[in-house]
Amino acid sequence: MSFRVLVIPEDPTYNGYILQPIVERMLAELGKPSARVRMLTNPKLNGYAHAVSAIRGDLVERYRHFPLWLFLPDGDRAKGLGPLESELAEKSVHLFCCAAQPEVEAWLLAGHRDDLPISWADVRQHPRLKEDVFEPFLRQFGDPRSVGEGRAQLTRETLSNYRGLLSVCPELAELEDRLRVFLAENG
Repeated sequence: MSFRVLVIPEDPTYNGYILQPIVERMLAELGKPSARVRMLTNPKLNGYAHAVSAIRGDLVERYRHFPLWLFLPDGDRAKGLGPLESELAEKSVHLFCCAAQPEVEAWLLAGHRDDLPISWADVRQHPRLKEDVFEPFLRQFGDPRSVGEGRAQLTRETLSNYRGLLSVCPELAELEDRLRVFLAENG
């Protein structure tokens, strides 16, 4: 049976098109190319507080059978992730949290830095990244006719330089390191 991972986004509506390919690629790089990555859509989460409440609540009973959970929220709201991981470990759930700086959309943008109107350093600190940078970028380079408005395709383009993504998004490099250790210990 292949390795199964539950990915918990703040909101799967659009973030799933970014997170799914990134997690699948990361696992493939770590020797798990057949891993089954499931984006949590039931319940459909809506925001950071709702996601944390669900993780602490009924998700444990509903999704305990997944050997690994990844909670990948926007970093501009994330807090208390270490204690959340510890709390779930006490319930025998392996949860790794990785907050995107400042938001999940930055991970997609990492592969398109030459097409951005601001520097990468400014992207990583932008207080309204989604509204002021990502949405105009998506209107210009995305595809409004495709599912996710082109997010999946743009993310795949970013992943064509996977190591480049990790070099400019150190939180993803740290997640990969943690996953490498976990997989070495748990197969």
